[in-house]
Amino acid sequence: MSSIPNPGRLLADVGGTHARLAWQDGAGAPIGQVRVLAVADHASLQDAIRAYLAGIGRQPAQAAIAMANPVTGDLVRMTNHHWTFSQAALRAEFGLATLRVLNDFTALALALPFLPAHERRQVGGGVAVPGAAIGLLGAGTGLGVSGLLPDGAGGWVPLEGEGGHVTLPATTARERLVADGLVQRHGHASAERVACGSGLLETFQLLCVADGADPGALASAAAVSEAALAGTHPQAQEALCLFCGVLGAVAGNLALTLGARGGVYIGGGIVPRLGNWFDGSPFRAAFEAKGRFQAYLREIPVWVITSPQSPALLGAARALDAAA
Repeated sequence: MSSIPNPGRLLADVGGTHARLAWQDGAGAPIGQVRVLAVADHASLQDAIRAYLAGIGRQPAQAAIAMANPVTGDLVRMTNHHWTFSQAALRAEFGLATLRVLNDFTALALALPFLPAHERRQVGGGVAVPGAAIGLLGAGTGLGVSGLLPDGAGGWVPLEGEGGHVTLPATTARERLVADGLVQRHGHASAERVACGSGLLETFQLLCVADGADPGALASAAAVSEAALAGTHPQAQEALCLFCGVLGAVAGNLALTLGARGGVYIGGGIVPRLGNWFDGSPFRAAFEAKGRFQAYLREIPVWVITSPQSPALLGAARALDAAA
């Protein structure tokens, strides 16, 4: 591709279902020209990038790509989709001077200190402790987990991990029933096997089998969620409550592990769509249900991220700023 003056930056937030791409003229400039592409419509990340750049008629000198998978070397493989690419080849193909590829929840964590108050909704807890560690998790196609640790100089160090794949914290008889079914199907029952879109559907199906109930026409996570919120199917209601309880238990574990008295943020695509129903779900009780440390967790605020535009795009831009 030919170069043009002031080429700017390509930013991307790539999940297992959608890729959100955006443009930034340079460090600190507004993020705009956001396009949401279905990953299933493109054979590769490169194809999606080419389609986006052709649509806006721009050529970047820098790019930051947040991916829903671990980034541990040059070869990047998505966990919940088939896209695979070499970072070096991607950099060469698009003539990039700088390429930063990072986990999508690491990028989202980098955006948290800059998240406006009106783009989050508090669900229980007290007041965040300034300068204390912050936790982050969120359910969508998968379960992302990250956080921020203070660097001792007024800044933050983002976590890069795969906490969504920790062993499922099953504490009730029904949760253990689901966990046993997941072990039989997959060999390991991770938190993500319940707290994600496909996990909500599979939990519903396992409950229907256990109860001898007819699942009806509920064949997607969206359909299960809609039936649960409408109160039209008891196993759908239980599945969504179990989903929220597991998410709360994992969030509480994360808060204890990090000492996240700076609060815990909930991102991902599922919880924000549940609206105020989530506030009265089993989430908060499961978050605090840690025995002797219940009082400790009771004070930690939890916020649901309600941003209309993916904050991970801002986090990707911040990653480029740090690489400069």
